[in-house]
Formats: sequence, structure tokens, C-alpha cells
Amino acid sequence: MDVFEKREMAAEKARGGEEEEEGEGQRLLSEGVTVVDFDLLCSTVAMQAQKGQWVKLNLNGDEENAMGYDYGGGVLRMWEGELFCDCLDDRRIAFQSVCCPCYRFGKNMKRAGFGSCFIQGSIYLILTLVALLSILAFIVTKKHCFLYVGGAFIILVGVYMGYHRTKMRNKFNIRGDSSLDDCIFHLTCPCCTLSQEARTLEMNNVQDGIWHGRGDTICVGSYSELGKTPFELSPPAIVSTKS
Repeated sequence: MDVFEKREMAAEKARGGEEEEEGEGQRLLSEGVTVVDFDLLCSTVAMQAQKGQWVKLNLNGDEENAMGYDYGGGVLRMWEGELFCDCLDDRRIAFQSVCCPCYRFGKNMKRAGFGSCFIQGSIYLILTLVALLSILAFIVTKKHCFLYVGGAFIILVGVYMGYHRTKMRNKFNIRGDSSLDDCIFHLTCPCCTLSQEARTLEMNNVQDGIWHGRGDTICVGSYSELGKTPFELSPPAIVSTKS
């Protein structure tokens, strides 16, 4: 067998392999299985995570059916640490939550983008002071009207803080329970709940309502595109696996 015959046999084997790949692809398409380019999928996920919006991939080429969903980057996040067991993971935050909860609540709201630290902290302080003064007035005067007022304001504090915890969960797509549970957490143990919220916001570098994450960066594009913003980066070209 000469060299030319060997080359012809190798070429025939290569053509046979390509035909098998094409036949496998046609079989998958006929069975209703969508074939996705892996590089395109990765680049799309990275780009949409940078933009903070999760976009449904248009796999069938139908532009009218393409939909977008704002899921905070398409990532289901979680609170940092357990509610009652990990309160002392950050002792600075725990100390602030116990000794000055109004300040800690205001800082959390400012980081989450729900108003200024001073206004939110002042609202929390006023509601708490009214509740405490009403309880003290009941102890001194034994009049039940002060007890009712104090109980109402205590519930109002829990509802107010639970409402903002629910807003925080929805905004950053944090895994959690219902809004009722958020209110109950703030009523039963407000210090532990504030600590958990503060740990989540600070450890993930949340500033003015923007979730920056733990510093993990996804770069899409070539070295010549490093000077561009993530919104300007173009996804890599689709390269066929056969080539």
C-alpha cells in the first residue's frame, strides 16, 4: 500500500466521521432536542449577569417570543449565615444591632437603596421610643390604654421592618419565606435579623441598591476590549465544533 492510498483511506475516515456527526445532529433535531452552542451560552449568561437582567435565550430564532426577566442577574441568592446561630460571625455588626439598632437599620436601608440612613433610622427610633414610653406609662399609671398603644407600636415596628426585609429579598432575589415570616423575625429577634441583613449587604458589597457581589469579575471579550464597559463588550463569534 503506497502513501497515496493511505491518504485516501484517512480522508474517507474523516468524511465518515463528519457524516456521523451530521447524522447525530439531525437525529437530535428530529427528536425535538435543542442544540445550543456552549460558547454562545456562556457569553450570554456572562453579559446578562453584568447587566443585572436575565434574558430568555432565543434558541429558535423567533425574535417575537424572546422575553426578558429582571431576576437580579438570574441568580437565586441566600442570606449570609443562619438567623439565630451566626449572629456573632461579625461582632461589630452584632454590637451595633444590639446597642444602636436604629443606626444599623438606617445603614442597611441606605445600602439597599431604600432611603437615607438618617431618615430610616429616625423613623425606626421614633416608633421604638413611642412603644417603650407607652409601656413605661402603663407600668406607672396602670392604665390599659397605654398598654394597647405600646402593643400597637411594637407590632407597627415589626411590620415596618419586615416590609423592608421583604423588599430587600425581592429586589436582590434572596431566597426566603413569606412576608409574614419577615415580620415575625423582626418581632421576635430584631437584633439577629438586623445582623443577618447587614452581613448579607456588606459581605456582598451592596452600595446604593446595587449588588456588586464578593468581587468575582467576569470578563467577556479580548484584551483589546478591556477598556470598554461590560455593556459595550461584544460576545465572541460562534465557532463551529467541526472546525
